[in-house]
Amino acid sequence: MTNNDIFKKLRVALMLRDDEIVEILKLADFNITKSELGALFRKEDHPNYMECGDQILRNFLNGLIIHLRGTKESPKNPGEVLSKGKIKAGINPTKRFDNKSRQKKKFNNDISSVKYKNKKKS
Repeated sequence: MTNNDIFKKLRVALMLRDDEIVEILKLADFNITKSELGALFRKEDHPNYMECGDQILRNFLNGLIIHLRGTKESPKNPGEVLSKGKIKAGINPTKRFDNKSRQKKKFNNDISSVKYKNKKKS
């Protein structure tokens, strides 16, 4: 497993957007542009693919620690930080998704019976 794979899996698992990843890397005093970041997430056979070095992954993990836990002077609760991200993404962790009730609301019961003209007579 390459550093790029690890970085992609962390991005998906934590539901991070590109701008959030750039901010996390800035917390570790590492500057990267969105286009450089996009090159890390491309497929290996793409012409603009860039290999994720150890330094980028190390700085992302260090910035992620600061993002989730905070600093020694101003600590944070990681659970609150992660739940804010889920709510911001539109996912409510306490409410289950109920697809059947949504389908019932969309169903129209006012449909009259239809007679088909091209029905074969037996």
